[in-house]
Amino acid sequence: MIQLSKIKTDHKHYSFVEGLLEASFPAEERRNADLQRANTDGNPLFHCCLVEEDKRPVGLMTYWHFDTFIYIEHFALAQHERNKGYGEKVLKHITQSVELPIILEVEMPDDETSKRRIGFYERCGFVLHTNPYIQPPYRAKDKPLPMYLMTYGKLDMEKKYQQIKERIYQEVYHWKE
Repeated sequence: MIQLSKIKTDHKHYSFVEGLLEASFPAEERRNADLQRANTDGNPLFHCCLVEEDKRPVGLMTYWHFDTFIYIEHFALAQHERNKGYGEKVLKHITQSVELPIILEVEMPDDETSKRRIGFYERCGFVLHTNPYIQPPYRAKDKPLPMYLMTYGKLDMEKKYQQIKERIYQEVYHWKE
């Protein structure tokens, strides 16, 4: 059975989560390890979760719990655990566990991998929004990355887009347009 457990840096599997985050996301798509640890241990809006299948670590999910929506920042499964249905189970678990709309970023559909990823989220009930959106840089030397947002749940993106984008930019990236 799939389980998401919020963990801190002193958890016995935190090194698994940190290693998977570094292996699954290039440096420009994640914050440095010290800032990640500071959020994990000290930011009440931030949730670092270990994904387990029958008490065995298989993945990670980090998300921000805001008052009007959940923002999934990172979601990854260990390489040897992919294509076993865990991703769908995790998303089903979280969509059934929270009553707020869920938002996540996806890369532009410029290659087969990004197209497959968008298709996966769509099969899980997420909707792609093609409003212009950039992922702010995690580091001063990095450039913003063009992305799209996807949503799950009742959310009027035409009316709320700017407000949502500003909240993500401010809280997650500490960035102003």
